[in-house]
Amino acid sequence: MKIISYNVNGIRAAITKGFFEWLAEEKPDIICLQEIKALQENVPVLELEALGYTHHWFSAEKKGYSGVATFSKMEASQVIAGAGNPDYDREGRILRTDYGDWTLLNCYFPSGTTGDVRQDFKMQFLDWFFDFITELKKTRPKLIIVGDYNIAHEEIDIHNPKGNKDSSGFLPEERAWMTKWFESGFTDAFRYKNPDKVEYSWWSFRAGARGNNKGWRIDYQSVTDNLRDKITHVRQLTDVVHSDHCPVMMEIDL
Repeated sequence: MKIISYNVNGIRAAITKGFFEWLAEEKPDIICLQEIKALQENVPVLELEALGYTHHWFSAEKKGYSGVATFSKMEASQVIAGAGNPDYDREGRILRTDYGDWTLLNCYFPSGTTGDVRQDFKMQFLDWFFDFITELKKTRPKLIIVGDYNIAHEEIDIHNPKGNKDSSGFLPEERAWMTKWFESGFTDAFRYKNPDKVEYSWWSFRAGARGNNKGWRIDYQSVTDNLRDKITHVRQLTDVVHSDHCPVMMEIDL
């Protein structure tokens, strides 16, 4: 099974840059999009359906902001939009789809780059999310949690770790949360299969960052440890350029 996670930074903009044509060629079984910045009715879903995808949307209340969508070639046995927390649900951050005995969460973690208020919001989200998933694991022990986490975990995951040590997305407390997360029964799928590989999933639009590969790896596929040995291949699809992020592709034998 091929599962792709992709922050498209606006699905309508991505479509004008050839997103549907790429999707038809790539043929993932499931693709999870973050930062769709649109409502379902704003998107030509007939083209999506023609490619064989069922689609589920969880948009933010604020127009042109945030939101997630999951497109799947398999029917989900259950779909839950949101997680019961209005602070995060109004921003369209978590979309759950169950497929038999395993569960996929498509997540867009908050960014803290605009200042202290949003950084505090991000840290509160991280604490809440950890507890939310700890509870969910009791009833759904096979979890795959993909999306834009907005955190680079280790120095290998960022092009200039010393210069960014005080930057949101690479702060010590954020990195410590990621360590705690991956010690709580989750595996970083990419790092598990590629322990020493340097690949990034996001580049600033400024100063030719992508052309010079000055990036960050902030998009993850977390897999509960009981599914870890089923991962066969993971990589960043760095040549796909509909967004300032690139897709992250995982092949897993489910």
